[in-house]
Amino acid sequence: MSRPVVVVGAGGHAKVVIATLRAAGRTVIGCAVRDRSEPTGHLLGVPLVAEDDLPAGAELLLGVGDNHLRQRLAGKLVGPWTSCVHPAATVAEGSVLGVGTLVCAGAVVQADARLGAHVIVNTCASVDHDCIVGDFVHVAPGARLAGDVTVELGALIGVGAAVAPKRRVGAWSIVGAGGTVVRDVPPSTTVVGVPARPITRRS
Repeated sequence: MSRPVVVVGAGGHAKVVIATLRAAGRTVIGCAVRDRSEPTGHLLGVPLVAEDDLPAGAELLLGVGDNHLRQRLAGKLVGPWTSCVHPAATVAEGSVLGVGTLVCAGAVVQADARLGAHVIVNTCASVDHDCIVGDFVHVAPGARLAGDVTVELGALIGVGAAVAPKRRVGAWSIVGAGGTVVRDVPPSTTVVGVPARPITRRS
C-alpha cells in the first residue's frame, strides 16, 4: 500500500503535481507552505499545512517549478521523498528515475535515459535514449531532448525548446522557450532563438 503524499508548495506547479499523483492512484493529504503566517485554505481540495507541521507517515514530493527553490527545499526538508509517473506517460525499459522525480502526462522517457533527483519532465516533454539529466533539472512542457543529450545540474529547458543529439547544456543554464540548441551551452548561460545563442551569463 502506497503511503500518503504531501506536496511541497501551493502554486501552479503544485496543481500539476497533485493531478499527476491522483492519476497515479496516490492520496494527497496536504500542500506544505513555508509557515503558519501563509494563507490557510485548500488547493484543489487539498489542505494547506505548515512545513514545520508535516503529517507523520507521509512521503513528500516537490510541487515547485523553480529549480533553485527546489534544491533549497530538498536540502531543508528531511523527506522521505517519493517519485511519480503519470499513467499517460511512457517510461521505457532501462531508464532510471532519481528520487523525487516527476514525469507528467504525455511525457516520454526513452531507453537507458538516466534522470537525477527531483527532476521534472513536464507535460508532453520527451527525453530520448541515453540522455543524462542532472539533479533539479526542469524539462518544461513540450520540450525535446534528442538522444545522448546531457543536461547538467539545475538547468531549465524551456517550453517547446529542443536540444540536438549529443549536445550538453551546462549547470544552471536556461534554454529559452522555443529555442533550438545545436551547440553546447556553457554553465550559467541563457540561450534563446533558432539556433539558440547566448544572451546572458550569470555569476
